[in-house]
Amino acid sequence: MGTLCHLKWLKKTLVSDFHTWWKLQATNTTGKQVPRIYVTRQIPPDGMKILHQSRLCHIEQWDSEDPVPRSELLKKVAGIQGLYCLLTEKIDAEVLDAAGPSLKVVSTMSVGYDHISLQELKKRGIRLGYTPDVLTEAVAELTVALLLAASRRLLEAAEKAKTGGWGTWKPLWMCGHGLTDSTVGILGLGRIGVAVATRLKPFGVKRFLYTDMSARPEVATSIPADSVTVDELARLSDFIVVCCALTPETQGICNKSLFSQMKDTAIFVNTSRGGVVNQDDLYQALVNGQIAAAGLDVTEPEPLPTDHPLFKLKNCVVLPHIASATVSTRNAMAALAANNLLAGLRGEAMEKEVPL
Repeated sequence: MGTLCHLKWLKKTLVSDFHTWWKLQATNTTGKQVPRIYVTRQIPPDGMKILHQSRLCHIEQWDSEDPVPRSELLKKVAGIQGLYCLLTEKIDAEVLDAAGPSLKVVSTMSVGYDHISLQELKKRGIRLGYTPDVLTEAVAELTVALLLAASRRLLEAAEKAKTGGWGTWKPLWMCGHGLTDSTVGILGLGRIGVAVATRLKPFGVKRFLYTDMSARPEVATSIPADSVTVDELARLSDFIVVCCALTPETQGICNKSLFSQMKDTAIFVNTSRGGVVNQDDLYQALVNGQIAAAGLDVTEPEPLPTDHPLFKLKNCVVLPHIASATVSTRNAMAALAANNLLAGLRGEAMEKEVPL
């Protein structure tokens, strides 16, 4: 056999062997087709490691740090059994129809699931996993940092130092508002709300208030915190921290009515979801001096356009949704989402499942 013929034969053999290997990878030891899953983004390594080492599924992935285009998502979900998504993907009837009846489980790498239609999942008998608890500490830490940045004018002061605005010492220059002897109101006394209160107590806060869908006496006693109405929270608090989930009941709950009742020295902080706040009303409250300052880690939309009026205000600190952004937290979220997905594919109990 000539050299050229031998190379052609070798190439054909290798290609054939590759296709045989690939088919073997797509079947398990019982000869049944391995479930197909689609991962909508590059995710932290701990999550991918769990998925790969399980050998339970064939993985397809949108291999980018940017969100998968809608058209690509609709194409790739066809015939899958599992979907691993992030909060940037809207999982609605259109996506679920594109996936078809084979889809058994959706796992989101987020604690919030307002981007997913629970009604559509329930109608189709699709299970949903999510990632609470593992990000509580990181979000609470960032919430406190954002509160201090807004109340003590840290970003504004740092900018003055860099740009030549740091002149002679002045008694009232760059004065903000402190936590000592203050009243802190928490809108949504869940895991994160409690963790925020725990971290704020050593600052000498005099009183904690909270508003929730229902009273939480066991949790509140441990802080301690007093249950009040939304209006009372607005009137009495020196700091308001929003930690609630985005639901039809909380959509736009922080609006003109709330801001108009707040003290003109009060600080408003949101690390929950942008949709909880009416941003036009917040802007007017900040411009008109109804409240002293605001700190936002979440906005509507995300990312917030760079020409948005909130960016022009000295008394508003806007961060790019980084509350859970620690390496260990993001890896823990990725791992939990992966384990939830695999449990769903096996028909087993998930570690963290949304009841539908």
